[in-house]
Amino acid sequence: MTDSVTPPGDTVTPPGDTVTPLEDESPPPPLSADTAGAEQLPTEVLDPAHAHLVDALLASAGVTERPDLYRAIFATVALLAAEHTEPIDLKLAAAALAEMAEAFRVFRPYRNALKVTFFGSARTLPEDPLYVQTRRLAERMASHGWMVVTGAGPGIMAAGMEGAGREMSIGVNIRLPHEQGANPFIAQDPKLVEMRYFFTRKLMLIKESDGYAVLPGGFGTLDEAFELLTLLQTGKAQPAPLVFLDVPDGTYWRGWQRFVDEQVATRGLVSPEDHCLYRITADVDIATNEILGFFRNYHSVRWVGDLLVMRLQHAPSRGQLAELNRRFADIVIGGGAIRPSKPLSPERSSRDNVDLPRLAFRFDRIHYGRLRQMIDVVNTWVD
Repeated sequence: MTDSVTPPGDTVTPPGDTVTPLEDESPPPPLSADTAGAEQLPTEVLDPAHAHLVDALLASAGVTERPDLYRAIFATVALLAAEHTEPIDLKLAAAALAEMAEAFRVFRPYRNALKVTFFGSARTLPEDPLYVQTRRLAERMASHGWMVVTGAGPGIMAAGMEGAGREMSIGVNIRLPHEQGANPFIAQDPKLVEMRYFFTRKLMLIKESDGYAVLPGGFGTLDEAFELLTLLQTGKAQPAPLVFLDVPDGTYWRGWQRFVDEQVATRGLVSPEDHCLYRITADVDIATNEILGFFRNYHSVRWVGDLLVMRLQHAPSRGQLAELNRRFADIVIGGGAIRPSKPLSPERSSRDNVDLPRLAFRFDRIHYGRLRQMIDVVNTWVD
């Protein structure tokens, strides 16, 4: 959406008495999953002899939580061996896993910190107004306690880290033969990880962040922007704010929007509500408020079986809940309703934000643009 667009729909009912789930409320049907977007584990299983060796290895490493996930990784390795996988493929798999393990290690101490990833051209020079715009937005986000993540290279990536400062920056650099190493704002920092593959780098740039700012750039930037949109549109990423930032009188994102409108939307290749997944602006204040405001009341979502559980900072009033059900009945399947919920069993067992109020409903898993509109409404419930 652009600066002139406000969240669609009627004004919601003003806050009133909050609604809490009844103590004797009937529990939802049996649950089949316990993590948001969880993929099926490999169906291959280790034979007893190998399983015994793996369990012994895990025990020696002091593994006490989720040993099934480690066994699944070893089962995949056993499958690669059984299939006599080509050495070149094994090298790729080994290198990718090693890169992810290193990136997980770097990000682990900051797992609970709010983070915004900046994407943009490595060719943008420090005197370019886009560089200044990026630096200003990064500085603003850091002042609100957000860490800034970039690809650690020059251009827009350097601008983001310069604005945030070394202490608030995390870098995920790509090793390229024709480019220098990390920019001076993150070089030699323990919060820098070097990667060989674009796909593992992009995974970490997207996976670890709570919001995204994309500045004008080349093929790589457009690739990242479209992948972000795809992940948000299909629910493969957690809902998150996405800002396309330009400079005043800039034409880059307006030209991009014209292409999307004329060549994509008019052919019915995206839904009208998918435009709500992003915001185009040339105003740093608007960009800042778009990212910060996304979490004004909304906290997170998690799939629990066939229920989508939305955690909030503040519980809705009866009027707000009724309004939400009226406006978003089209994305609730099975004739159900959006209702308050206590933490469900998998959430309690993993101690997953059990102190927050939540809503639960059977989302159709298709209209994530409408889900974003619902989040926008939820965020209007608080000042």
